[in-house]
Amino acid sequence: MKKLWIFAALAVCACGGSGKKPMETPKDQLVHRLFTYAENGQIVYGHQDDLAYGHAWCVTDWENDPLERSDVKAVTGKYPAMVGFDLGGIELGADANLDGVPFGLIRKASLKHMERGGMVTFSWHPRNPLTGGDAWDISSALVVKSVLPGGEKNAEFRVWLQRAADFIESLGDVAVIFRPWHENTGSWFWWGEKLCSTRDYQELFRMTWLYFVKERGLTNILWCYSPGGDAGPQRSMDRYPGDEFVDILAVDTYEFVGGGSVEEARVRYQEELKSALTFLTAAGMEHQKLIALSETGLEGIPDLTWWTRTLYPAIKDYPISYVLTWRNAWDKPGHFYAPWDGFEGAADFKAFSELDSIVFLD
Repeated sequence: MKKLWIFAALAVCACGGSGKKPMETPKDQLVHRLFTYAENGQIVYGHQDDLAYGHAWCVTDWENDPLERSDVKAVTGKYPAMVGFDLGGIELGADANLDGVPFGLIRKASLKHMERGGMVTFSWHPRNPLTGGDAWDISSALVVKSVLPGGEKNAEFRVWLQRAADFIESLGDVAVIFRPWHENTGSWFWWGEKLCSTRDYQELFRMTWLYFVKERGLTNILWCYSPGGDAGPQRSMDRYPGDEFVDILAVDTYEFVGGGSVEEARVRYQEELKSALTFLTAAGMEHQKLIALSETGLEGIPDLTWWTRTLYPAIKDYPISYVLTWRNAWDKPGHFYAPWDGFEGAADFKAFSELDSIVFLD
């Protein structure tokens, strides 16, 4: 299927258009890099919160820590090529994010990873500005409307946007991926499908982009739009904010075993991914965008061959630029999505990391 991918338009985008010097900006360079991986049939592997903590450890003195620890590296001998971090809490002016990771550590780890040649992506789970609850507080269907221009929380929300933009600006002249308002086709966040109209969601995304890009001049951000992987083509694109505001089309899809067997879960997950990635490939072609599997994983990894028998077969034939698995929580023993040193399924992950078509950071 990768042979069918139309890369020509992306190549023009990555080079800044005809007659211009290729890769003029950090954003151009990152687009070109991801485009080249996808064109060559390679997929970048990413892991959430890598460098900040792992299954049985946590950075405590981040100012003096060399940030060399990584569950991924402990198993494979290599860092993930991409690391993800979350900005939830930055909107309140907090010192640490919603998972207790200091923003100073996130900044240092991001820059350290990019110095090593890696890439960084940011998600954002801001608190509910109308109720004071967290991102998962869906007690009101008026939250999005309240933060839009003319809404009662618009002025406060603009301060939230300012704080998030301040953080990204503090990284300097580097390119990063930013993935706000994700999983919008679900209804577990206050910006979800049943919590706001299509028009209001699109305005929320565009307002965020306009503030960062037009008002603040933060032009080195790759903007990622990522609905849920089970939404289907129509629902996934109904709330699409428009080509001007998006650089990467992505989906979030997890595997859940539940009360069934690992084999049954594998089949469900692979079928869901096939449907989502087939749609995503077509949408990427139509809109001339990079595509990605922006969140995925199997909590606790009860399937000890998940990497080579479940994930890889499901993604290998699609031109996704990267796949990111979720975090290894140091304070929740069963909440991990990548193997760690001593995990009995580590050998399969190492085999996955050694595949020519999967990109890690040596």
